[in-house]
Amino acid sequence: MPETAVIAEKHTTTTGTAVMTETRHIVRFGKVERIQHGLLMISFLGLAATGLPLLFSQARWAAVVARLFGGLAAAGIFHRFFALTMIGVFLFHVGRLVDRIFVKGERGMLWGPSSLVPQPRDLVEMYQHVKWFLRVGPRPLFDRYTYWEKFDYWAVFWGMFIIGGSGLMLWFPQIFSRVLPGWVFNIALLVHGEEALLAVGFIFTIHFFNSHLRPEKFPMDLVIFTGRVEEHEFMHERPLEAERLQRQGRLEERVAPPPRRELLRVGRIGGTVAVTVGLSLFVLIVYAFLSR
Repeated sequence: MPETAVIAEKHTTTTGTAVMTETRHIVRFGKVERIQHGLLMISFLGLAATGLPLLFSQARWAAVVARLFGGLAAAGIFHRFFALTMIGVFLFHVGRLVDRIFVKGERGMLWGPSSLVPQPRDLVEMYQHVKWFLRVGPRPLFDRYTYWEKFDYWAVFWGMFIIGGSGLMLWFPQIFSRVLPGWVFNIALLVHGEEALLAVGFIFTIHFFNSHLRPEKFPMDLVIFTGRVEEHEFMHERPLEAERLQRQGRLEERVAPPPRRELLRVGRIGGTVAVTVGLSLFVLIVYAFLSR
């Protein structure tokens, strides 16, 4: 789970007669959270790139994409590798949640302004956001997490149980067939493909737009790669969180310098590759449907 965001103020340093102003930043994500997201991103892109050629094997582009991995058989092997990576990240994340909530006693993760658990206020904010889109109301004031960020978060849990569960059934049919009837595997095959296609379509359109392609973030939001965001962005996007931190006197302990150039470069390269690959695969999906 991400660490509490912080306000970053500006400070000045004087060297001779020159005065340099450095923008202080907000720490929104810790190193562990950023690594988890990086592995999740890589494994999801890998699963999409290796799974779609199998799902759309009749499309002309499927063989071309599969050859990038050594053919359809090799793509299936890579698909299982990326699946294991995603399952590992998911289990680590769940284990860390259990440790923080039940061992360290961080009950605020279960409810309240710093929780990713959906709450009544999320429905209110969604309603206010729609009014803002229609220009009939002010922009809602968001706290640490928005309603669409919570949806993205819990969609991973849904996907792991539905897509991951059906995938394991298809991977190890001998084991599951000892307790399940044969017709269940036909359903698992259908569910695995259709739910995976839904997840890919959502991530490569809605999630990419909300995270990177909307006007105020275009062409890319680097916070998930650097873990930090500038003060003016934080004040604009998370005003309720900023107010709460200031009221609690916790701002100074969360101040951070700007991210290193190397980290920014890695974020830009990784984000560009992810968005390019994702949108390209989405175009291929649409083309496959239209050419049927």
